[in-house]
Amino acid sequence: MRLLGRMFWIVLLTFSMVSCQPHADSSTQALTTPTPLVNVLDQREYAVQFSLTLDNLGPGRPEKQNIWVALIRDMPPYQAVQSLEISPEAYLLVTDEYGNRYAEFDFSDQPAGTSKTVQIDARVIVNELAYDLSVCRGELINDFIGPELHIESANPQIVTLADELSNGKETVCQQVRAFYDYIDNKLVYSFNGKNWGAQAALGSMGADCTEYASLLAALSRAKGIPARYFEGLLYLDNQTQAIARLEHAWLDVYMPGVGWVAMDPTMGRSLINRETYFAHYKPDHIIVTLGSSPSTLRGSSYWTHLYWPGNSTKIRVEGEWKIEPVSPDYSPRLRR
Repeated sequence: MRLLGRMFWIVLLTFSMVSCQPHADSSTQALTTPTPLVNVLDQREYAVQFSLTLDNLGPGRPEKQNIWVALIRDMPPYQAVQSLEISPEAYLLVTDEYGNRYAEFDFSDQPAGTSKTVQIDARVIVNELAYDLSVCRGELINDFIGPELHIESANPQIVTLADELSNGKETVCQQVRAFYDYIDNKLVYSFNGKNWGAQAALGSMGADCTEYASLLAALSRAKGIPARYFEGLLYLDNQTQAIARLEHAWLDVYMPGVGWVAMDPTMGRSLINRETYFAHYKPDHIIVTLGSSPSTLRGSSYWTHLYWPGNSTKIRVEGEWKIEPVSPDYSPRLRR
């Protein structure tokens, strides 16, 4: 939580790095594969719950207060939303430049000593995908190739490194694999709860999933290879809970002749998992937002909160995700 000034009045932005009617599409179209070179190996269905509590600790009340919460949406061929329930029902549906969807709630004039609660329940099917990179020839697309906040693909250090790593590599797939291996061999994982970006990952500060994904995206874009950054959720089991966190970041890279190819350099940082997370989409990944810095989130992840005047009172906001696989004996108990 941090204070920011100059938004006509004093404004408080609360950030989380944890950070209409229901929309649902259960058709098989959302789960079809884009090319014969992408195969669906398996599917999993999850019940996902996000709850957010806003406590006005006083002494006053905000004249204006809004909160935006990202909504899990269809993202073929990765996932399809089966149902979505949002409470309270009074909200505004917002869409950003990446197509991400948000529920915007207006909690203005919340009295001191009271609480407001937001709860979102989704059922989502996630595909496990495997990609055939044996061809990797053809045209690239012109989307997701420029520099942006945290993906500094025009930075001289990153450009030079991308040139060095891609030297002698005949195909885009070989170049991206060289970037992937370099990141997993060189970066030292250290959870920092922030997004320092690709350039910072080249230093000695340590890196977590946001830097791993940002650096791979930046190196790819530096060579004109499209790369998309995702933030979402990772369902943790006995094998992954020791090496990752529920809130997670990864990416996909556009391979000519194949299309968008998923990879997770953070989970592939161990040699044991290196192959598992390159050109293989594990069905424990649930996408929440696309893009490294969606404008609606104002530098946050998953949700953002704004109220003013910021010196009138203190609002505490706490959010929590819970995920549970859906099975015939499904229980409403959700795993944190």
